[in-house]
Order: sequence, then C-alpha cells, then structure tokens
Amino acid sequence: MPESSVNIIIENLLILQPLLYKNLLKPARFKSPLTPGAIFIMGMLKRHGKMSMSEIGRMLHMPKPHVTLSVDKLIAEDLVERINDPNDRRIVNVQITEKGIVDLKEIKKEISENLRNKLLTLDTGTIETLMVASQQVREILTLLHNQDDCCCIKENNE
Repeated sequence: MPESSVNIIIENLLILQPLLYKNLLKPARFKSPLTPGAIFIMGMLKRHGKMSMSEIGRMLHMPKPHVTLSVDKLIAEDLVERINDPNDRRIVNVQITEKGIVDLKEIKKEISENLRNKLLTLDTGTIETLMVASQQVREILTLLHNQDDCCCIKENNE
C-alpha cells in the first residue's frame, strides 16, 4: 500500500475521536457529571466484572494515576466500589455497583437517543453507507486491537 494511502487513513482515524466525542459523549455530559474516561471505566467493569486498577489502565491505555482519580470520583458517586482480594490484602479490585449499572444504562440510552435523532436526519443512502462503513471500521479496529493483545501477551510471557 502506498505511503500516501496510509497517511490518509491516519488523518481520517485521528479526526474520528473528536468527531465521535462531539456527536456521542458531549451531549450526554450536560446530563451527567461523568467524564468519558469514567464512562469507559464503568462500561469495562460492567462487561468484565471486577478488575484491578492496573488492568483497567492497561485495557483503556490510561495511566494508573488517571484511573485512580476517575475511580475515586466514581466511588464518591457510589457508581463503583473497591473490593479487597480475600487471598491477598495488597490486591484491591474495583467493581461496578447496582447504581452504577442503572446510571450507565441511562447514559447509554441518552447517547443512543441523541445519536439516533442525528442519524434520522440523514437520507437512506447515507445511512446505509454509514452502516457498512462503521461495521468495516469496527472489524478492522478490532483486528488491530487483537494484534496488540497478542503482542502484549508475548511481551508479558517472555
């Protein structure tokens, strides 16, 4: 693949994050004091169950101090809780609370409804194009993510 194609892909991908934030998360911030990072942490905890701060940081590519700050704010809102490991008191895991699950569901509903309203302003052809393109981008990014996971596993096992 020519270098110019790779550069275009890089530019397109770099602009996606701010556009997704503007269209997905920013409207929800008016109704919730949570940062996008806190929402991502809650989503991971809901999906994966209890996790250590280090695991959260690794999976979200966030520095541990940033994870700790976000988790502390979530604890203050009773959205997540710390759980001591019964086998090793030095290990502290975090899990989402029932209130956190309910709030996360509301946030997701708000984000989805906002996005739905925006998408419904598009014509059918554009919606179909976006449906196919978004699925393709998702599959490619998942493939890249899985390659990273394989590299991390190799590095950790070496």
